[in-house]
Amino acid sequence: MTDDLLKPSDTFVRRHLGPREHELAEMLERIGYASLDALADAVVPAAIRLKKPMKLTGLDKVRGEFELVASLRKMAEQNQVMRSMIGMGYYDTIVPPVIGRNILENPGWYTQYTPYQAEISQGRLEALLNFQTMVSDLTALPLAGASLLDEGTAAAEAMAMCFAVANHDKPAFFIADDCHPQTINVVRTRAISMGIELRVGPVGSIDLSSQDICGVLVQYPNTTGQIHDYADLAAQVHGADALLVVATDLLALTLLKAPGEFGADIAVGSSQRFGVPMGYGGPHAAFLSTHEKYARKMPGRLVGVSRDSAGNPAYRLSIQTREQHIKRDRATSNICTAQVLLAIMAGMYAVYHGPEGLTRIARRVHGYASLLARGVQRLGHALLTTTYFDTLAVEPATPAGPIVAGALKRGLNLRRFADGSIGIALDETTTRADIADVLAAFNEGVVPEWFADEAASADDLTVDQRLVRRSSFLTHPVFNAYHAEHEMLRYIRRLESRDLSLCHSMIPLGSCTMKLNATSEMIPVTWPQFGKLHPFAPADQAKGYAKLFEDLETWLAQVTGFAAVSLQPNAGSQGEYAGLLAIRGYHEARNDTHRTVCLIPTSAHGTNPASAVIAGFSVVTVACDANGNIDLDDLAAKATEHADNLAALMITYPSTHGVFEAGVRDACRIVHERGGLVYMDGANMNAQVGLTSPGEIGADVCHLNLHKTFCIPHGGGGPGMGPIAVNDKLKDFLPSHPLVEDAAVGPVSAAPWGSASILPISWVYIALMGAEGLTRATQVAILNANYIARRLAGHYDVVYTGQHGLVAHECIMDCREFLHSAHVSVEDIAKRLMDYGFHAPTMSWPVGGTLMIEPTESESKAELDRFCDAMISIREEIRAIERGDMDGEDNPLHHAPHTAAVVTADEWTRKYSRQQAAYPAPWLKQYKFWPSVGRIDNPYGDRNLICTCPPLSAYGK
Repeated sequence: MTDDLLKPSDTFVRRHLGPREHELAEMLERIGYASLDALADAVVPAAIRLKKPMKLTGLDKVRGEFELVASLRKMAEQNQVMRSMIGMGYYDTIVPPVIGRNILENPGWYTQYTPYQAEISQGRLEALLNFQTMVSDLTALPLAGASLLDEGTAAAEAMAMCFAVANHDKPAFFIADDCHPQTINVVRTRAISMGIELRVGPVGSIDLSSQDICGVLVQYPNTTGQIHDYADLAAQVHGADALLVVATDLLALTLLKAPGEFGADIAVGSSQRFGVPMGYGGPHAAFLSTHEKYARKMPGRLVGVSRDSAGNPAYRLSIQTREQHIKRDRATSNICTAQVLLAIMAGMYAVYHGPEGLTRIARRVHGYASLLARGVQRLGHALLTTTYFDTLAVEPATPAGPIVAGALKRGLNLRRFADGSIGIALDETTTRADIADVLAAFNEGVVPEWFADEAASADDLTVDQRLVRRSSFLTHPVFNAYHAEHEMLRYIRRLESRDLSLCHSMIPLGSCTMKLNATSEMIPVTWPQFGKLHPFAPADQAKGYAKLFEDLETWLAQVTGFAAVSLQPNAGSQGEYAGLLAIRGYHEARNDTHRTVCLIPTSAHGTNPASAVIAGFSVVTVACDANGNIDLDDLAAKATEHADNLAALMITYPSTHGVFEAGVRDACRIVHERGGLVYMDGANMNAQVGLTSPGEIGADVCHLNLHKTFCIPHGGGGPGMGPIAVNDKLKDFLPSHPLVEDAAVGPVSAAPWGSASILPISWVYIALMGAEGLTRATQVAILNANYIARRLAGHYDVVYTGQHGLVAHECIMDCREFLHSAHVSVEDIAKRLMDYGFHAPTMSWPVGGTLMIEPTESESKAELDRFCDAMISIREEIRAIERGDMDGEDNPLHHAPHTAAVVTADEWTRKYSRQQAAYPAPWLKQYKFWPSVGRIDNPYGDRNLICTCPPLSAYGK
């Protein structure tokens, strides 16, 4: 028996990498290289290659999936799951099993991509429209977006929106001091970076006479649970030509008067308690709703209803689908990733329970709050919250310390306020036993004898009757038809079947890295030891999380070649923002406050200039040369011109054009010599890991898209995670969280560690792959991209190549000539790919009329060949048009995608066969994915903006 037979049989690297060993040899031979090492040497410039193999602390031993997941479970068990009554916008909740099993744990939902190709995204777009309708109905504001990152950042976005509506002429924003403290701190960080004067204080202290306030933010109910009537305030704010923003609780709004009904202009909050675990802070879907006249100022994504080629209703992303890529430094927000998967869960929670079910849950929660309020007062303690929904603030008659400690002994976390009072927040998981335990804590550890005779009351709210909700909500049939689990299951599955995901085929999107999200990586996400912790629970209850954070920060620092890492940013856009704030903090600490110029190449992601602006920088564009590289001469000229005020250069590496630029070190040197720092966008880290690093290249800070390179799934457009890594210069300027620690830079996310509950995914991925596995993954990603480029040679031209005519991990295929030769656009090709069962590559970005293809390392040679065969087949169809063998207008490209309804209709008048329309490739006879709608009319949807569930009569055609 050899030693190899005693090693784990379930090792992961061979599962993660798609091509088998003999296939790797065939592919390498096809492109003319003897080994993966030889290919890497040819692709990556020698000057930036790592001098030594990458090492990752503690990962020398190869472990199988079973062993690794078992070790993570032991780590998770170091977390103590208490009953959380801390509140602050985070609540325990019941995830309906039909939603947990069939959405949260289902790769058919969590491996979808952002719905930019709407015809094969109709299921999740309908689910997001449900979410928007839910938010719009409950807040009584007609326009709601498709989700933001968390309540704190949603409030910050609302402030920026108020500032934009005022045309930047009103430089102040007021936030009530009884808002959740994490919200105040996130808004403060954004206000400082945007140059907005933030005023914090009691609502009664607002001075609107100066006419310089663009908006006012209040919490309803507030952080202590108190419910105020803000109708008069709304009138006063409007009288000062400002906007009223209300941070609110969706469950409370089933019983309370909606913000839109008392004059709110914008409502924000979190949908977390609608069936989404706390997860030590996330991910959760935040929301923002407003009036239709502010549609163009809204951050994030907005799902709307348009029509397809047959005139049937069809869903799509409206208006701001890629606003930051269009407006760049004029964008109102840098938000790119949303919390789509969590928004879908929250919307489905409302679908499952319906208006009556939600109201019953709310009345039950309030009933327990009423029972507790009577109990603490009967024990002689003072109730500070006079009107409440689910949260009480109590002034204890005895010292607070023993009471909180007594609750802790009974497994309860209460909230301590600075003034010595105690906060208690209840939720849908609360039981009579929980109330008994709380009362025991307030009664020297003894449950009052009289408690057994007390009955919970579900009477009307203890608020002014003017604040009781009278209006109806969630009246659309979708919220009233699926309350039986069997019907709910079928509805979820019906929507799932309308969406193409990684379960169906490769999703070859350039710059988006749609790789394997392995089951072993996903399993820990739903463990209660990770999911049921409150983000502000005592630190000694989260020792497992602390160890996981320590490991991940260490590994990511080693991967990037940097000194320190922050896991707080909960999206790539937030990572960009946090990284730029670190640079800003560094300059300010050196009294270089005048350094505000940020150089950004024309090829950069659109989020880069948008992030730079909200971080307080002015953007100067740098040209690219004919090969798509940064024009070093133009960079040197711009850097010299702005040398006195130069703050930063933002670059993506490998470049957005899919090549390793040989002059990247020169670019960094040019900026450093003039006093600036270099920010590297980590979108393309999948081509760097183990071969080079941001530190080796010469950058000072980078963000990492954990939802790209490090396997957190895209979830239909979110969740994402965007940690930042920095060198020694910047480690003191990482984002902090005042509720945990103080530092030079404030928080960028509501929770100290962002969306903590999905970090186990990346931990498992890195731990299973190890340094050698990660390096090999990078090499295979580069091989797969070059294999596709070589197979498509002669059919499509590659726009940009690096040294030796090679690309990095992605390639840009030129489709511009077809518009002139055959009147075929890149959109025609993208839609025709749907008929072959594929999602299109990234379309018309960063170069118009092109397709950017990234196959990743997880796709097998068979899948790569199938995709290439589809692309070649489409090229042959284009050639047929060019030769005149196929009609120039009536052809399968112009009519794509073809739905089952069109192909099976009694009448077929087109000049090509049904067979060619629906089954243009042999594999489609074994499995066919049918788009559920035809090509969508995007301009019609923007001209006729409908962003809530349309009536069923709309589907009568």
